[in-house]
Amino acid sequence: MKNKRKRRPSIHPKYIYIFLSIVCALLVVLSFKFSNQFTDFKTMVGDFISPMQGGINKVGKFISDKTDLLTSKEKLLEENKQLKEKIDALNYDNKILASENSNLDNYRELYKLDQQYPDYPKVVATVIGRDGNNWFNLFTIDKGRDDGVDVDMNVIAGNGLVGIVSEAGRHYAKVRSIIDDKSNVSAMFEKTGETCNVKGNMKSIYKGFIDITMISNNAEAKDGDSVVTSRISDKFLPGLLVGYISGIKEEIDGLSKSAQLTPAVSFDNLESVLVITTLKDSSEIEDIKNYD
Repeated sequence: MKNKRKRRPSIHPKYIYIFLSIVCALLVVLSFKFSNQFTDFKTMVGDFISPMQGGINKVGKFISDKTDLLTSKEKLLEENKQLKEKIDALNYDNKILASENSNLDNYRELYKLDQQYPDYPKVVATVIGRDGNNWFNLFTIDKGRDDGVDVDMNVIAGNGLVGIVSEAGRHYAKVRSIIDDKSNVSAMFEKTGETCNVKGNMKSIYKGFIDITMISNNAEAKDGDSVVTSRISDKFLPGLLVGYISGIKEEIDGLSKSAQLTPAVSFDNLESVLVITTLKDSSEIEDIKNYD
């Protein structure tokens, strides 16, 4: 048989607690009754404990400072996050307001233009695309046949003529502007009534102008005079502002003059336009020709 291990005698924790309580009570009594006798002992204990207490206080203060710093850092990070979210929200609101203000300015401009030509029915259209380059020589609008827009209808914006509808679908239309190389507008000088031809020029528009040709050698037009669509144009309604003349010069053949035209519309930024929903009456042209 295996030897049984001897169990070590154990003391119940309750008795240890009672013993320590009695010792503490005796020490308290003795410290009050024999306080003078324990003075040197207290001093020695104080001298021993004081440095330890100072070190403990320093460690505690260091830990407390680091904890406060960490708490402050976390608080600042949270506040910074909240501020960034507010800034992002404000930036978004500012963009919305800027867009709304821009749209409002466009509509005011279109309304003013509408009042200049009250006899012509019109529909507002938004530019939804452009072809090829940075200039709006060929672009697409969001109105089509279902909105009363058709081929050869005149398009205006800003202060005057933009171009003419070259293609029309049910819900869209394409516009060829007066700056396009294929564009020709029969025009006249508003003051004198003398005719000319406004021809698109995609190279010259980078300098801010297009071409005016077929000016009579005896024309009295001067730099700065306004140019409008003429009565004898087969597609353009009469009296629409096209732009302003400058740089008049005599052609080499000596039979006519040419010049430059600064368009009345900015063709590097078009957002909304007005489409005049009536076509030029060709019978008027025949009457004019027959009269002449």
